[in-house]
Amino acid sequence: MTQSSPPENGSLLQRIGAAIAEKLTRQSRGYEPYTPSDQETLLATLKPGDILLVEGNARISGAIKYLTQSTWSHAAIYVGDALPAPRDGADRPRLIEVNVADGCVAVPLSKYACFNTRICRPVGLTESECRQVTDFMIDKLGLRYDLRNIVDLMRYFLPTPPVPVRWRRRMIALGSGDPTRAICSSLIAQAFQSITYPILPDVVRREGISDYAEREIYHIRHHSLFAPRDFDLSPYFQIIKPTLTGEFDFRTFPWGEAEDEEVVEVAEAS
Repeated sequence: MTQSSPPENGSLLQRIGAAIAEKLTRQSRGYEPYTPSDQETLLATLKPGDILLVEGNARISGAIKYLTQSTWSHAAIYVGDALPAPRDGADRPRLIEVNVADGCVAVPLSKYACFNTRICRPVGLTESECRQVTDFMIDKLGLRYDLRNIVDLMRYFLPTPPVPVRWRRRMIALGSGDPTRAICSSLIAQAFQSITYPILPDVVRREGISDYAEREIYHIRHHSLFAPRDFDLSPYFQIIKPTLTGEFDFRTFPWGEAEDEEVVEVAEAS
């Protein structure tokens, strides 16, 4: 992804695009996570280079969930203590993410305290390679998108377009303007592609020089085709569950008798 040349501040299309982007990223009310994140455990579990998937609740989140057939609509990369702590004592920004309204920004982990999340960890990276990935994202901080292509933005107001499942992912990459590439996972995909780390490569099987031989050719997909769920589906990223990284013993759960009775009553009623 290359940074667009900055548009004129007074551009009418830019102002309209910014207003649309703000509306698309506005959080919906009434969202309740099924399993809220324990921030202390999450912070103790995350390592630089980890991908944090988020079940977002903005308007654009609904469109991404539908187009990718996934519960994950957003992705951010954890950079640890690489960024300085704010002087005002606010939470240190430990995640770098991309959104269509603000571009590439650093945010604190607490931003997603009330969301369902999942940790996807790349396997086999050296410390140097991990630093290359996080430095790639840090270098992109401040990247903004040219929002003058209104058509690219407006498609996200149609969260469930009537197209076959096999074509839905491609709709994310349709268009010609920067908003086409403003999906959070696109820049993260580029960061890992910078060290040739596989995410979800296409595998093409071709016949070899004999009838019994085949070879696999791994094609690196264009970054605009990557979606948040690809880090979840990738065979090269390990799913990390914070509650299981420590000493987990289900026998210590404080089950309440009142809750047990309610469960029984519900079961009998059904």
